[in-house]
Amino acid sequence: MIEKPKITNSPEQLIAMIHLTVARAEIRNVMGPGLSEIHAALAAQGIAAAGSWFTHHLRMDPKVFDFEICVPVKSPVSAAGRVTPGKTPDMKVVRTVYHGDYEALGAAWGEFDEWIKKEGLTTEPGLWERYTVGPESSPDPKAWRTELSRIISK
Repeated sequence: MIEKPKITNSPEQLIAMIHLTVARAEIRNVMGPGLSEIHAALAAQGIAAAGSWFTHHLRMDPKVFDFEICVPVKSPVSAAGRVTPGKTPDMKVVRTVYHGDYEALGAAWGEFDEWIKKEGLTTEPGLWERYTVGPESSPDPKAWRTELSRIISK
């Protein structure tokens, strides 16, 4: 289930990230270790996360996930292993919040994309998922919350 989508501005944000390109079936095997690697690099540099972690999916291919695992930070991070510094752009987005287990994220995106199309909005390629409440916060998947965002084309 998704909440009613809204159009909002998402300001520029410094991030620490790892870019990965993996077969779709491998995403479960790389997400947790990648996030742990980012947190270890931040801890080694004395930098705290400045919000919920997220992924930025760069291209949509049913067989391959080309994406970045990202953690927002308040100060620049130095490159360490696969972890690199970056920033999100200041962007106008259409956003919704999905309630539930990650298994149904695909269906949530389908519902969201249908709403976008019905509203006559045009979005740029790629998508953003921010994991605001997940298994690290609650064992109950019904409590999990994921922000789904797409950049609105100018």
